[in-house]
Amino acid sequence: MRSEMENDILKVLVTEEEIKARIAEMGDALYEKFQGKDPLFLSVLKGSFVFMADLVRACQLKSDVEFIAVSSYENATVSSGRVKINHDIQQDITGRHLIIVEDILDSGNTLAFLRDYFKAKGAASITIVTLLDKPSRRTKAVTADLAGFVVPDEFVVGYGLDYCQQYRNMPYIGVLKPEVYSK
Repeated sequence: MRSEMENDILKVLVTEEEIKARIAEMGDALYEKFQGKDPLFLSVLKGSFVFMADLVRACQLKSDVEFIAVSSYENATVSSGRVKINHDIQQDITGRHLIIVEDILDSGNTLAFLRDYFKAKGAASITIVTLLDKPSRRTKAVTADLAGFVVPDEFVVGYGLDYCQQYRNMPYIGVLKPEVYSK
C-alpha cells in the first residue's frame, strides 16, 4: 500500500496484524467482565475513535457509545498538564458502567481528570482501556485496567494517534522521525 506518510516514520512499533490480534483479546476480556451489564463505551476524541470502533466490534455486548473531546496537548508533543473539555457527553451516566477508551495513557493527566469527573457524575464503575501505555511518562497516579501494548518513550503516531492532526489514518503504530516534530 502506498502512503505519503511513510517517509515521516522512523520505524513501525506495532503492526496492523498485532493490533487486530490484541484488540480481539481485549474484546473477549471486556465481554467476560461486562456481560449483562449494558456498559457505556466512551471514546476520548479524537485519538481513540479508530481503536474504539474496532474494540466495540470485538466486544459483542449490548452496549452504548458516547464521545467526549478533551485537550491537553495543544499541538505539542508533551501534555500541558491542563485538561479542557471541548465537547461533553450528551447523556446521564448515573449508575452506568463506564468504559473509557483512550488511544494512549501517557502522563495520565487526561485519564485522571476523566476518572474523577465521571465518578462525580455518578458512574457505577469506571474501567480504563487504552491501546497504548507509556508508563515512563506518567505524572499522575492512574493505571489502565486493560492496555493493548506498553510502548517506550518515543513519539508515536498512527491508528488514531496524531501529530498536528495528521497520521491518524495509518493502520499501524509508528515512531515519528524527530525532524518532523522539531521543525
